[in-house]
Amino acid sequence: MNEIETRIEDDCPDEVREQIVRSLVAYNDANASPQDYRDLVVVSRLGGEVVGGLIGFTHWNWLFIKQLWVSESVRGRGVGTELMRAAEREAVARACLHAHLDTFGFQALPFYQGLGYSVFGQLGDYPVGHTRYFLQKRDLKAGEV
Repeated sequence: MNEIETRIEDDCPDEVREQIVRSLVAYNDANASPQDYRDLVVVSRLGGEVVGGLIGFTHWNWLFIKQLWVSESVRGRGVGTELMRAAEREAVARACLHAHLDTFGFQALPFYQGLGYSVFGQLGDYPVGHTRYFLQKRDLKAGEV
């Protein structure tokens, strides 16, 4: 009898990773509407130099913001807000209704709350001594984007 072997694969081939993702997406698509997954990248430049950026994606009518970074040299000048607003405008153009993201207590929680995001969950001691917050913004069209 063949036994199932389960192991950690530190050098997992890309084909195996892609198979896992393709298989999960196929299952999801069979049980919900198609994901309509699209990457989203917004970049701010000053004199050609990258001073801020947002990386995320849209799917199932949601915007997910994976990373947002603003150079210390331009913080406080509205760059983060403009990156977020640009991403939200594009998400609305892609028929997204809502947005979500996560941040740490030592990062930008008040910033996101000021943009209309609210906490719907948190993990304490992630990393130890800190909190990871999960935020959402319902009804992107109702907000100022």
